[in-house]
Amino acid sequence: MSDAVPASSSTTTFDRGRAVTKALLGWGVVAGPFYLIVGLAQALFVPGFDLSRHALSALMLGPLGWIQALNLALSGLMVLAAAVGFARLLPRRRNVWAGVFLGLYGVSLFIAAIFPPDPMGGFPPGGTDATTASTSGLLHLMAGAVGFVSLAVAAVIVGTWFRREGRRGAAVTSFVAAAVIVLGFVGGAALAMVPAGIGLLWLAVVAGWAWLAIASLVAYRMAPSPDR
Repeated sequence: MSDAVPASSSTTTFDRGRAVTKALLGWGVVAGPFYLIVGLAQALFVPGFDLSRHALSALMLGPLGWIQALNLALSGLMVLAAAVGFARLLPRRRNVWAGVFLGLYGVSLFIAAIFPPDPMGGFPPGGTDATTASTSGLLHLMAGAVGFVSLAVAAVIVGTWFRREGRRGAAVTSFVAAAVIVLGFVGGAALAMVPAGIGLLWLAVVAGWAWLAIASLVAYRMAPSPDR
């Protein structure tokens, strides 16, 4: 009689594709906190920078402007990774558009990193505020407009998917965030010369990054486990 123990019929396999999807969505959770922490850390130490008068992108004009440019570029790379993650996870009829619009937001961050804004609100110190928009300033503003609108559209697409999947809280959060992003950016651009305008821009920025982090986390948890 053989004493050999029969092999177990249950085996666990590792799905590399599922693991990649989860990893890509993880970057969406990280992107916003990374951008805000790096930006706010600079804001506390750069002379003449005032959070109530200047948007974070104005840091590109300061003595360490390359740090903010790199911050935008790295954050954009993380957003692109998250865009691919959503495209891989969402149903086929919706995944392309979610990835496209979220990807456009990531690309807009790269463009904003290349073209600095015009001096405004007395920053950088010793300089003069721009009286007419430069080509670089216009491209920076256009990148912001395209980026915020694209992020809002992505929030609506993903929010619709959340609703159909029974994630009501995440869906409502997505729709509210989309409205806040658009209204905050439009109001901030219109009132950019006064503190209220800067406050609205901050609202749009924080709402956008917060939505991306929350949506990416929910999607990460919804994504199938790579162990099956």
